[in-house]
Amino acid sequence: MSGLEARLDRYAAYLGEKQARIRGYYEREAERYARRWLPLNRFYYDELARLLQRLVPPGRRVLDVGCGLGNALAAVRPRYGVGIDVSGAMLAEARRIHPELTFRELPGERADELGETFDYVLISNALTEVVDVRRFLRALRPVMRRDSRLVIVGTNFLWEPLLQLGGRLGLRPRGPEQNWFSPGDYRTLLRAAELDVIRQGSAVLVPKRVPGLSRLLNGVSGALPAVDKLGVLSYFVARPEPEPEPQNSLSVTVVVPCKDEQDNVPELVARMPALGREVELIFVDDRSTDATAERVREAIARYPTRAIKLVEGPGRGKGAAVRAGLEQATGDVLMILDADMTVMPEVLPDFLELIASGKAEFVNGSRLVYPMQEGAMRLANVFGNKLFASLFSFILEQPLKDTLCGTKVIRRSDYTKLLETRRQLGEVDLWGDYDWIFGAARHHLKIVELPVHYMARTAGETKMNRRLRNASVMLRMSLHGLRALKLGGGRSS
Repeated sequence: MSGLEARLDRYAAYLGEKQARIRGYYEREAERYARRWLPLNRFYYDELARLLQRLVPPGRRVLDVGCGLGNALAAVRPRYGVGIDVSGAMLAEARRIHPELTFRELPGERADELGETFDYVLISNALTEVVDVRRFLRALRPVMRRDSRLVIVGTNFLWEPLLQLGGRLGLRPRGPEQNWFSPGDYRTLLRAAELDVIRQGSAVLVPKRVPGLSRLLNGVSGALPAVDKLGVLSYFVARPEPEPEPQNSLSVTVVVPCKDEQDNVPELVARMPALGREVELIFVDDRSTDATAERVREAIARYPTRAIKLVEGPGRGKGAAVRAGLEQATGDVLMILDADMTVMPEVLPDFLELIASGKAEFVNGSRLVYPMQEGAMRLANVFGNKLFASLFSFILEQPLKDTLCGTKVIRRSDYTKLLETRRQLGEVDLWGDYDWIFGAARHHLKIVELPVHYMARTAGETKMNRRLRNASVMLRMSLHGLRALKLGGGRSS
């Protein structure tokens, strides 16, 4: 045996000894967890369940690694749920409590033996006992697809002294040796395992029930900048780092909602750049009173080799018009472009590049970075957009400068997730922009904001005139998003 092999064997033996001690602890304590610790700390576990429901949408294929009693897996209401754990005794209790779920005695390092993939891989209060975290995380890659998400929930390292004291006082279990990771440690470990962090935060500021106070404080703590890092639980959502795809392997659909845009249609068709393998151009005429539909038909006749379609809109605003167009779309990548061309069609290849490279799963245009062309946007609209962008950045836990830019791009395979979120949050959004943004955030898509130059209209009139009404709708959408994404009280949770 070589020196290297001997060192590797020594390391494997060391890890094996630690794993055996952890397994032995849970074999002895399984019934005690189910009969004593779970009832004693019911409020904490209820709050943990609420957090998990915010992070994992219901009805998904979910793998819970280190599932213990299976309560975390049950909390997220999976369509198909599998829990794996090293302790047969814990799994016996899990099967008794949750007979509707599937449980297997299997360490996370051998998850590939399941032979299937999952929408979400959940690690709830288990990573802190893993003996080699990087190896553990890398071993989970075979059960994850490009669009899978890894959700990690663990104990906030800031609470270590109080939690250890609670263990000595008999208020919580004194488990095996535990890792205490800072947020930076988590990010480093995930990056080392080729996992890209999308979202992180903390929750449950008060882990014990205080009548009339604890639920209120836990509800608002995640929404208050001063205390949003102090919760007893830290959470992270990550995705596998994707492999880039050739742009010419992807077909593209560009949907153009139109309301009285007859003078813009011919130029837009002429200026539409080549995109991907092929580009489909769908105009949605939303009950125009001018010759918009006729101009589209003329373009179809003038360019018989191009895929140009005319769809009749329902006349209920831009959002409904876009959805009507997307119902007819066939492209792998879906784009929205406003008919006024205030965002120039020539920038669309940049949006496609971000999607094909894997750097983004949802690309949102931002008009508020570069200087605007004179007359492109009224001053009141600029201030309103900046105000609501700041609010949405806080809700989404990532910076956004422009929520109402009409140019947005997503993969077709992710579009159904946006529709699902719209049904859950309520059909309030008239423009569709917030449906896309909230849907992307709810399903943890990688959001990238791409600065674009904003030009003044050369034909037609702006449709954004009813400022007070529009502001009230934006405020309602903000409250919906705050409740669902940060407070955990929305229907989507």
